[in-house]
Amino acid sequence: MSKHYSIRPLSLIPVLNTIGVLITVIGVCMVIPLIVAWVFGDGDADAIGKAAVITIGVGGLLFLFTRHQHELTNRQGFVSVTISWVAAAVFGALPMYFGTDLSYTDSFFEAMSGFTTTGASILTDIEAVPHGILFWRSLTHWLGGMGIIVFTMTILPLLGRGGSNLYAAEVPGPISDKLTPRISETAKVLWGIYALITLIQFLLLWVGPMDWFDALCHTFGTIATGGFSTKNASISHYHSAYVEWVVIIFMIIGGSNFALHYFGLHGKFWKYIKSREFCFWMTLMVVGVALILFDYALGNHYTQSGDALEKFRQSPVRTTVFNLVSLVTATGFASNDFESWSQFSHFILLGLMLMGGMAGSTAGGIKAIRILYLLKLAFLELKRMIHPRGYFPLKIKGTEMLTDPIPNTTAVALFYFFTLCFVTMVITFFGRDLVTAGSAAIATISTVGPGLGMVGPTDNYAFFTAIEKWVMSIGMLLGRLEFLTVLVIFHRYFWRF
Repeated sequence: MSKHYSIRPLSLIPVLNTIGVLITVIGVCMVIPLIVAWVFGDGDADAIGKAAVITIGVGGLLFLFTRHQHELTNRQGFVSVTISWVAAAVFGALPMYFGTDLSYTDSFFEAMSGFTTTGASILTDIEAVPHGILFWRSLTHWLGGMGIIVFTMTILPLLGRGGSNLYAAEVPGPISDKLTPRISETAKVLWGIYALITLIQFLLLWVGPMDWFDALCHTFGTIATGGFSTKNASISHYHSAYVEWVVIIFMIIGGSNFALHYFGLHGKFWKYIKSREFCFWMTLMVVGVALILFDYALGNHYTQSGDALEKFRQSPVRTTVFNLVSLVTATGFASNDFESWSQFSHFILLGLMLMGGMAGSTAGGIKAIRILYLLKLAFLELKRMIHPRGYFPLKIKGTEMLTDPIPNTTAVALFYFFTLCFVTMVITFFGRDLVTAGSAAIATISTVGPGLGMVGPTDNYAFFTAIEKWVMSIGMLLGRLEFLTVLVIFHRYFWRF
């Protein structure tokens, strides 16, 4: 006997109200780069001010005309989060569109890359861009790193209604870390940790060779694992071992689960060791570094000579660790032209780029926990083939998982590779070589930024056509929200009632 489920019509009023709040918050945040623009006097204050007025005006009107007292449902949460991220890029592009000679497509690409912490840039001369625009560009990293919805929930209690659905939609994954009974309190705790770590790194960089502006912008790009730099040569501009090691440490912090940092700040450092995902993730990075250094020792590390080779010879361990950690955590900073490394090294780097950081971090990629689940599932299947009647539950650190994470894990992995194939296909359609197309797809979907070929660490994305940029922008959004949150709203049953 079939059952019929009644689904209430999906009201968009609460959705539009939530989006209005977020757009307003984005506009208010533009006041900060506006102040920076006034301080430096580069002539970009009018452009940023105009963008702020438009953004606050549209967001404020949308909020006022859709005021409601209804709690957001699960479906409304998915729609709100997806459209909010698109709206953030739409309005976040305005300061760059008004303040530079970029087209709106390029401005949108840069804004989406910023909010999703991808770090893929279309700027050909970063140092020629006004300070206010550069600051806004880096600030989008910081806002998007922990999540723009989570940020809004932190500063505006009015989003507490239905906050659990918004939080779950923006922070998807096989593990849901709820540090306090109330979602709004969890959001405040996470952002408090995020802000504290940001402050610490900023001070460490400021006492080094960076001024306050560069220190703050690079801090935003590090802790959010974004990778936007204020220099054309990225971190290598400073020629500083101190800067590189500070950034390495904080890239690892940004790529780790922030719930672990919460426990660490409370003195429970053993939580890091007990985390199977953290140990697995760190082990893979250590193995990756060892393999690349072994390849270098055999004389196969570089395919060409030059400044990159000379710098690598001066500090092979630091150079390898920095660039590998940068790509694994999806940060995208560069201290060396790793494009000139060997094909073996490229294979290691691309494989780790696919994985990305830990669940609950600001990093992109499939996530280490999902790779761990898939490996455990593969070995469990071998056991089940040998003992078909045996009971072999999925366990992590000897503890049986009470909920089955495999459906989420396999779905995300499948959608990841399907999107990867689609984006690569589109890029190759426009005549790009397979290395450029494939690595650009991985770099945008995993929110890494630099890739190989024509999108290496010394290159940019300016040469792509408008269609390619829009497709890669969609790839960034899908990768940042881990596919399911976005794709669910296109399911045929989602809108039925």
